[in-house]
Amino acid sequence: MFAEHPEYIEQRPVWEKYRDLYTGGEQMKQNASHYLLRRQKEPTEVYGERLERVFYENYIGSIIDWYAATLFRREPQVGLEGGSGAGRDFFNELQDDCDLRGTNLTDYLREQITHALVFGAAYTLVDFPKQNEPARNRAEEDALGASRAYLKSYSPLDLVNWSYDSKGHLEWAVLRTERLCQEHPEQEEWVREQTWTYYDRTRFKTYCLRGDGQGDPELVDEGLHGLAKLNRVPLFELRLSEGLWMMRKAALVQVEHFNKSNALGWALTMGLFAMPVVYSDREFKQMIGESYYIQLGPEDKFGWTEPQGTVFQLAADNLSRLQREIYRICYLLSQAGGAFANGQSQSGLSKQRDYAITQEVLRALGDRVKDVAKSILRSIEAVREDGLVIDVAGLDEFDIGEFGSMLDDAERLLKIGIDSPTLREQVQKRLAFKFLSDIRSDLKDRISREIDASVVGNE
Repeated sequence: MFAEHPEYIEQRPVWEKYRDLYTGGEQMKQNASHYLLRRQKEPTEVYGERLERVFYENYIGSIIDWYAATLFRREPQVGLEGGSGAGRDFFNELQDDCDLRGTNLTDYLREQITHALVFGAAYTLVDFPKQNEPARNRAEEDALGASRAYLKSYSPLDLVNWSYDSKGHLEWAVLRTERLCQEHPEQEEWVREQTWTYYDRTRFKTYCLRGDGQGDPELVDEGLHGLAKLNRVPLFELRLSEGLWMMRKAALVQVEHFNKSNALGWALTMGLFAMPVVYSDREFKQMIGESYYIQLGPEDKFGWTEPQGTVFQLAADNLSRLQREIYRICYLLSQAGGAFANGQSQSGLSKQRDYAITQEVLRALGDRVKDVAKSILRSIEAVREDGLVIDVAGLDEFDIGEFGSMLDDAERLLKIGIDSPTLREQVQKRLAFKFLSDIRSDLKDRISREIDASVVGNE
């Protein structure tokens, strides 16, 4: 139905490889033939057995999950200033359930940064529930749920075509999704359904094709999309630079480690099945086995072949180097060797020094997430016109130090005597939200307003 962008056609095999490398497990085993190199003139039976015995040490998947988990160890802080109580209530609700499936905003953004670390980018679609009849006023719109914005997550594998204008803004985009469905429970067959949704600056069109993919898709829906008022495509991109794209940096080394580790594992397994060797000038026709014996002449010799082990040690050393290299290029070398490997304890200051580069990478990732989150939330506010000033803070502290040290630093800062109520207000909010990071969004908003009122009252 829709043509695919040349970049999508070129990059799709790479994205699928990155998905396998991140997921690992049975998915990697099912697709192992794409990554496990076949030796020159290797018999099909031997290669097939190697594929059956394949295993995968998934370092890059663990590294990406570590970054996503560490970045969101403390929830981002969404600041709401001004506006009506109804607007505040909506954004508090949005933070607790941003996709109408019970996913809070922190978990949603964690999924987004995980996709970006794997594929280099992630996409968020902002949408509003479709209503059959237009609301007559804002109160009726709220009552019908038409103003209840929500988010939908997409990966680069879903964005099949697009166009940018000269300023780098999306002019239009096409998203494609697939699923298996049944019209009713009694139906035995599952039907494959493909959906294309086209978005431009004001309108959308949705096409659907069921079955074996033959024929023309049917137009099933069209109209104005949620951000038509802003004259922009309702798709927000979280894109990472090449330096922050962890999978791009480590994929080739991870594949090399995969091949070397499987080759070593296969050689060790074959080494356990030693082959008998008879040194004799006579023709040897005796049967050899546990329940048999062999008869040798005075000058004959019998033995077993087994590898000397030198190449095995070289392979093991090379695997260790490849492992360290994966961590090094992902800015986590301290987790692959050094004090972390030999069990020595470290002081807090030593840990901070080891993680200095890692912290800078985490802060850079946090800045990208905050920029996208602010753009999404401010666009929703502009459509709803709640009169709120929205900001997103946090994602810059990663629990390297203790909360007590942060409290001491804040106390010393306030004792300097800077005459700034705003400074005191922001310090108090930062401390409160870090200590109470897991409470509900509406309680955070109430605490924020109480701090604001307290600071204003003391002026």
